[in-house]
This record gives sequence, C-alpha cells and structure tokens, in this order.
Amino acid sequence: MSKRAELIEKYAADLKEKCGVTPKMDLLEKVTIGCGPSIYNKDSSTVAGTSESELATVKNNFLIKKLGLKDSPKLDEGIAKVLNQYGQSNKNKYRAVVYYLLTVHFQKESVYAK
Repeated sequence: MSKRAELIEKYAADLKEKCGVTPKMDLLEKVTIGCGPSIYNKDSSTVAGTSESELATVKNNFLIKKLGLKDSPKLDEGIAKVLNQYGQSNKNKYRAVVYYLLTVHFQKESVYAK
C-alpha cells in the first residue's frame, strides 16, 4: 500500500471516529491529492485550529482560491463549525480531513468532479 493510500485510510478513520461522518472515498482521495506534498510533512499535514494565521491560510488558499468562494463571515463560521465538529480538544486536525469537511459543508464537491 502506498504512503498516500495509508494516509487516506487514516483520514477516513478520523472522519468516522472523530467527526461522525462516513466519507465518500473518491472525494476524500481527490481532496487529499489536492493537498499535495503537505500531507507528508508533520507540521503542514495538520491545521492549528487556534492559530489566526493558519485559519487565514485555510480561508484564503482553500476556500477562496481552491473552492472559489467569496470572502464573507460565512467562511469563518464554516471553518469554526468544521473545527468544532472535528473536536476542539483534538490536537491533530489533519488538513485533508478539514478540507474534506469544508468541501462538503460549502457543497463544493463539484470542484473535485473533474
């Protein structure tokens, strides 16, 4: 099994166990691939939910640039909802899981349908 396939399995387990979500595996795989090499780096593979700069990066680089959403308070609300769903006490919030949840929350699965 490839390293990426192992990580996708780990992300799927997190979605089920910590978020109560049964993931669509094809979407999870596409979101994970979209994260690029960051998933292999211990620091960049996770989202620091308490870091303002990290949350700004998620908002600007993922929600606005990748998903094509317009900047509004709804983006911050969506990020807060997803991080809360993942669990505030959970220190390891995997970037691919957060991005998957945000994609579903904002109903932007079509971005990955190509």
